[in-house]
Amino acid sequence: MASWSPDAPCSCDCFVSVPPASAIPAVIFAKNSDRPRDEVQEVVFVPAGTHAPGSWLQCTYIAVEQVAETHAVILSRPAWLWGAEMGANEHGVCIGNEAVWTKEPVGEGEALLGMDLLRLALERSRSAQEAVHVITGLLERHGQGGSCREDPTPFCYHNTFLLADRTEAWVLETAGRLWAAQRIQEGARNISNQLSIGTDISAEHPALRAHAQARGWWGGQGPFDFAQVFSLTQQPVRMEAAKARFRAGRELLRQRQGGITAEAMMDILRDKERGICMDSGGFRTTASMVSVLPRDPAQPCVHFLTATPDPARSVFKPFIFGAGAAQAPQVLSPTFGAQDPVRTVPRFQTRVDRRHALYRGHQEALGLMESEQDQGRRLRQKQQDLEQEGLQAVRGLLAGAGAPPSQELGGLFQAFVERESQAYA
Repeated sequence: MASWSPDAPCSCDCFVSVPPASAIPAVIFAKNSDRPRDEVQEVVFVPAGTHAPGSWLQCTYIAVEQVAETHAVILSRPAWLWGAEMGANEHGVCIGNEAVWTKEPVGEGEALLGMDLLRLALERSRSAQEAVHVITGLLERHGQGGSCREDPTPFCYHNTFLLADRTEAWVLETAGRLWAAQRIQEGARNISNQLSIGTDISAEHPALRAHAQARGWWGGQGPFDFAQVFSLTQQPVRMEAAKARFRAGRELLRQRQGGITAEAMMDILRDKERGICMDSGGFRTTASMVSVLPRDPAQPCVHFLTATPDPARSVFKPFIFGAGAAQAPQVLSPTFGAQDPVRTVPRFQTRVDRRHALYRGHQEALGLMESEQDQGRRLRQKQQDLEQEGLQAVRGLLAGAGAPPSQELGGLFQAFVERESQAYA
């Protein structure tokens, strides 16, 4: 059984605000992806597609049956795998996942990664609730497993998910093939590398309680508290630390109740004092995302992505699905085909350079920010000005100031990526 280790990349934070917690009539989603320090995340656009009956889809480690139609998605993903840490689809569904360890054993056998489940749900769902059904169905059929980092030493975990759409959000927490889900129809919610669903369970695996009773974890009478029943009695050190982040994140949301905006979520993701913006030992926040999902279906959903590490020194750039939406080449990592260390067995015996163009420019900018005080300040000001320009454009769009043509909206992310790249040149 794979076990936790001190250097394990096991911290992430997801947040959601559902009206009336939001300052505007919109659901607002946010995530920091905390991963191994040198891991590169790329931002990948995948258009909608149709697929032949009986076709199969290769995920990170295993293949699954393909569906007839898949939705367009924007993904922020570790460049070595098929799935994603966070993303959204053309119907306004957003999902983020987190590592979790429970009383259910974590095996090293290769199955679907939580990140694969996330992408599959985005490609196949029109609502957050439907995404819950997709993930739990795939979990029942294929299970979850396989190493979750690009390293010859296996590192495996189970997953929790925060799912949102224009009207509501769901928390889905898993233990092997078992699961519980909670529906959030108003207010703010966060998750941080631990089970957090108590007795307020909206849906669950049909065998969940019987399994817990058979294992002696629950007596069969009285309230059934999922987190209490399935959480490890002795938590790993970093999972204990996650409790402090969870409480801090919950308090930050509480302080902003009724006034939560995209900018407020960005501020929370940049909070280094409480460890939400992670920079510790072998891992850090490698990418971040904030999404605004208006209740009004006539308004576009807007997804801000960094494609670079450390949101405190990165630019959140707006992406909108539209006719002109396409892959931004500057945030796409190189590929290595059959020679990729994730494809050759035994896996991960060599390392390859997965840095994309924006990542390289950003790393040089970070170096200047740390070593050249004046030039670093100027670079950070350029980042802030560019981000504010994007935020102002989105505010005008959502306020009904007149929407540009769909082709122009679809090219918005590409335009901001190019301008950020120029700032680092």
